[in-house]
Amino acid sequence: MTTAGDIMHRGAQWIPAHETLDRAAQLMRQLDVGALPISDENERLCGILTDRDIVVGCVAMGHDPAKVTAGDMAQGTPRWIASDADVDEVLNEMQGHQIRRLPVIENKRLVGMISEADLAKHLSDDQLAGWVERVYARS
Repeated sequence: MTTAGDIMHRGAQWIPAHETLDRAAQLMRQLDVGALPISDENERLCGILTDRDIVVGCVAMGHDPAKVTAGDMAQGTPRWIASDADVDEVLNEMQGHQIRRLPVIENKRLVGMISEADLAKHLSDDQLAGWVERVYARS
């Protein structure tokens, strides 16, 4: 059985909710990623921040990314998956919520992220095509 832990990208890092968006952008550049999970003061997942969120939700709105925090951008209920979850559970979670990145949690700690690139490396062509169709479909 292939699990979330088998296909995830290890070494994902949190951005604390109190951290500013300019710092988040610097961390994204340093890590070469387009999204960071947002943690609260107890290192619990409280959202995900994307590069697009910074540009569209902050800069394009005329706000100063040095004054807006990652926590200010956290919206909705964050989705995640356990590291021992079957790959079918991963696909169902991502498809059901039309999300492209999924934090992987083990013992209440972030251990990795699953992105489109991770799916492309580990899924069959048919599985990947089905995922793309469901995630990118307009609701």
